[in-house]
Amino acid sequence: MTLREALTAGIERLTANDVGSPRMNGEVLLMFTLGCDRAYLYAHPERELTADEQARYEAAVARRASGYPSQYITGHQEFWGLDFIVNPAVLIPRPETEHAVETVLELVREGDIARPKIVDVGTGSGAIALALAKELPQGEVSAVDFSADALDVAKLNAARLELDGRVRFLRSDVLADVARDGSFDFVVSNPPYVALSEADKVQDVVKKFEPQMAVFAGEHGMDVISRLIPQAHEALRTGGWLVMEIGYSMSEAVMRMMSGYEDVHAVPDLAGIPRVVVGRKA
Repeated sequence: MTLREALTAGIERLTANDVGSPRMNGEVLLMFTLGCDRAYLYAHPERELTADEQARYEAAVARRASGYPSQYITGHQEFWGLDFIVNPAVLIPRPETEHAVETVLELVREGDIARPKIVDVGTGSGAIALALAKELPQGEVSAVDFSADALDVAKLNAARLELDGRVRFLRSDVLADVARDGSFDFVVSNPPYVALSEADKVQDVVKKFEPQMAVFAGEHGMDVISRLIPQAHEALRTGGWLVMEIGYSMSEAVMRMMSGYEDVHAVPDLAGIPRVVVGRKA
């Protein structure tokens, strides 16, 4: 079977199984199988696949056709221009979470904070913490998660990205085991915020394959946020910022909870949907 024939067959199978973006998925899985880039795929359409390559590609396509995320098949996901290792122990980093990183960086610039002290709560793969560590080489970044398996992935990513000397990792349930001594400039988080009552609205791929503790947060989606807001207030210095990613319809409810904070506002994503809530400790 040629490369072109394998890709065509893969796309057809993914299309038949209603997988979104079948061509992109087919290409990604073939690039993963062959260890090549997209340019190679289209420069060598007549290249014959070995029997092993064909079998591995067909197996990868079959897994994706079953709904299994391509990121967990390849073990990789890009975030903030960085290559992150991912597996089912961590939530797959999404592009919208980059708004949280952008918000922190903007506040650092506006406040002219030379050595920002930051803690990322619910770090998962380490995406937010490591992106900030890369952008703020003079900063002091901590990353916490309740999941020991998630912390293992985050530590692996830190080592791969040569940022392991820049980030301190700690197991903690929200900020329960972090010194909340009023010394942090930023508490940043992409907490679980999906309500169990809205589970039917969540994509099947998320419900079936991604870590549920990183997605759902009680009947109304507020269980973690309601704990994070007061704990962050204790951890932050006066004038320090809490930056949280939120669900699409949560901004007003979350902002009403932020007593003790000022300059509370929502930051929209590119579609104009409130994506990040920000507040400064009064």
